[in-house]
Amino acid sequence: MKYYEAEFTITPYSSDASDLLAALAGEAGFETFEETETGLKGYVQQSLFSEEALREALADFPIEGVSVAYDLREVEDRDWNEQWEQEGFEPIVIANRLVIHDGRHLPEGDFPVSIEIDARQAFGTGTHETTRMVCGALLETELKHRRVLDCGTGTGILSICALKLGAKEAVGYDIDEWSVDNARHNAVINRVDDRFQSLLGDAQILYQVDGTFDVVLANINRNILLADLPLFREKMASGARLVLSGFYTADSRLLIEKAATLGLRLLSQKEDHDWACLVFTTE
Repeated sequence: MKYYEAEFTITPYSSDASDLLAALAGEAGFETFEETETGLKGYVQQSLFSEEALREALADFPIEGVSVAYDLREVEDRDWNEQWEQEGFEPIVIANRLVIHDGRHLPEGDFPVSIEIDARQAFGTGTHETTRMVCGALLETELKHRRVLDCGTGTGILSICALKLGAKEAVGYDIDEWSVDNARHNAVINRVDDRFQSLLGDAQILYQVDGTFDVVLANINRNILLADLPLFREKMASGARLVLSGFYTADSRLLIEKAATLGLRLLSQKEDHDWACLVFTTE
């Protein structure tokens, strides 16, 4: 994937302004941030970036007396997880029932569900709040004999989690070829590849997928969710669940309102460090 890096300078700097900046930049497609002494570094896929949207979002910064400037540059197309792949991550335990780990750091003790993730230029290891919340929502969902759709599959972690919890089949898609291959690789590691299909493309690929789904998962940024919700709704069976994450708590209202126009009822909402997770049903 090709990325832009934007170095944002906040004057005067404050943590509140930094949090708000991340939310506003997310509207322009930014999905990853690093804190700096004067602001943030943000990363956005070139294919998803709208500089016009970024300029509009920053033009009238909501905190009085605060201004934001940025320097945008193209960054090399490289393995963004190279250091992570070398170092790995400590096991992540969710609700004392599910453990996520890599091949280097094995969990201590026994858990009902164990997932091994080998991330190769793909995102989604369980270290991020949104991934953990979606996995937590899956633990609370009846999945036996259910068909699952995983939108923006990344490493395939959400599909793998659903399959290990009893789902009969999972179909995932991603716009990144590396992620599609990595999801297949992780499905093999976890011995669920016979029930998992990983497709290359955006939400439009759903027109090529037969049938409906009992559970739809989407851990993607707010703008993509708002645009793709009608397609998700079309692929949901009667009584299906829709689990959304990848956005800030402040954006929940917009997604709840959009979902309501599609006949989706909010079942639950959770948050973790300003990140949100919403669960809807067609009932």
